[in-house]
Amino acid sequence: MNMKKNLVTAMLMTLATTLLLGIGYPLLVTGLSQILFRDKANGQLIVEKGKVVGSHLIGQPFTGPGYFHSRPSAAGMGYDAANSGPSNLGPTNQKLIDRVSSAVAAERLQNSNWLVPIDLVTTSASGLDPDISPAAALFQVARVARERGFTEQAVQSMVQQHLTQRQLGFLGEPRVNVLELNLALDATAAQTHR
Repeated sequence: MNMKKNLVTAMLMTLATTLLLGIGYPLLVTGLSQILFRDKANGQLIVEKGKVVGSHLIGQPFTGPGYFHSRPSAAGMGYDAANSGPSNLGPTNQKLIDRVSSAVAAERLQNSNWLVPIDLVTTSASGLDPDISPAAALFQVARVARERGFTEQAVQSMVQQHLTQRQLGFLGEPRVNVLELNLALDATAAQTHR
């Protein structure tokens, strides 16, 4: 009789904890996040003309000469959130040295007067970094201005407008979101060509 009582108690406890922790708690947390932090809970999606064009949190490749280029990605085939992760190649690995040297040479063709910022030739730990350093953005200003027919000062001003400072004044590094900057470039180009 005692065994039957213990079995019933165990089954009821399993059912109660499954309902409470497997269904109730996730629904509560999801509901609260939708009410209190809707944008963050939904991935901080960027919508242009009613269409989702990306996320503030996940980078994407830009290869056109009239666009600011993102940091390289080692995630899957590039910016693949399902395969997020670094290349795991160490600083003495010849494959990494060759890749970075090749990327530096390609960047130097565009602007031989500046040192190439490290974030334009190396991947981030996640491979999904949406931001570049201010130095990486400024490095690309001349190319973007030339391709778009803008003055360098106008493009530099756009970079400054999209510069995000350190959080609380000391956390992280200053950064520029590449997607947002490129969308602003497109919007400016569309206004000037009307």
